[in-house]
Amino acid sequence: MSKTILVTGPDLDPAAARLVADHGYQTVHTPAYADSGVISEYLQQTGAEGIVSRMGRLDAAVMDASPQLKVISKHGVGVDNIDIQAAADRGIPVLVATGANAVSVAEHAIALLLATVKRVLPLDEGLRAGRWEKPGFSGREIAGSTMGLMGMGAIAQATGRMAKGLGLNLVGFDPYAPDSAFEELDVTRCTELEDLLARSDILSLHCPLTDQTRGLLNADSIARMPKGAYVINTARGGLIDEPALVAAIQSGHLAGAGLDTFAVEPPAADHPFFALPEIVLTPHIGGVTRQAGARVGVDAVRGIFQILAGQPVAPERIINRKLLATAQAGLANIEK
Repeated sequence: MSKTILVTGPDLDPAAARLVADHGYQTVHTPAYADSGVISEYLQQTGAEGIVSRMGRLDAAVMDASPQLKVISKHGVGVDNIDIQAAADRGIPVLVATGANAVSVAEHAIALLLATVKRVLPLDEGLRAGRWEKPGFSGREIAGSTMGLMGMGAIAQATGRMAKGLGLNLVGFDPYAPDSAFEELDVTRCTELEDLLARSDILSLHCPLTDQTRGLLNADSIARMPKGAYVINTARGGLIDEPALVAAIQSGHLAGAGLDTFAVEPPAADHPFFALPEIVLTPHIGGVTRQAGARVGVDAVRGIFQILAGQPVAPERIINRKLLATAQAGLANIEK
């Protein structure tokens, strides 16, 4: 048995690395954004029993190349880079670090909001270029506007708490969240997505990327938003139809966007977003803070060792729990 944990990415917080060492294991790291073939090679060479998933896709081919693999633990909560059905079919639980980076991502969402609405970057650029653009300038006050939260998980709730401090009114849409998630923050619950869109002066995306949510913000849904609205995305780039967003900003229907994620990462050098000063861009680093990195890394590693030791894991952390149960029931029927 190889006492190795594979990390798909070049780093892991020292606190998480110490936890690995304390269990008598070692970590091996893949290069950043390694493809499935490279990850498979690392698994075969190391015999790793667990994966901390950061960058790169974990598909069925990866899992088939590593029959010793017992658990995949996401360094965060977004599992669109993991084939969770394939993992369930092979009896591999997929864990998430629920809420561990919520504060950091929420802070970044608010930073993108302020930078975008207050036009911080183009004004800074103009001043550095020798332009004093105060004459004729007219900014926008945020207080009293309505922020729509698409999704009501831990990050959305943390974002909502900060937004209320700026005087924003909150509406939210999440058909899977309990009423308590809305009531604790005094968020008006929208029962239809169309209602959320129509009421959102600022739309902040906080839902996972699935087959159902891919391209959720498209030409039709953007058209339902108020003229002059803004979009903030710290979730997943695939939630947005990027050409539709560009067209809406160029037409003036949307006033701007603050984006930390892209459909393809990193984006191509000629991506149309780069030509639009109304869009503020960051390289998917909303949750990349020292504090969040420590919490997420430790949670991810701790979950791996709980699974390896046969210890209980909080049900909400096993993202493919129901799929595992279904797969196991199917196997039991076959064996009968």
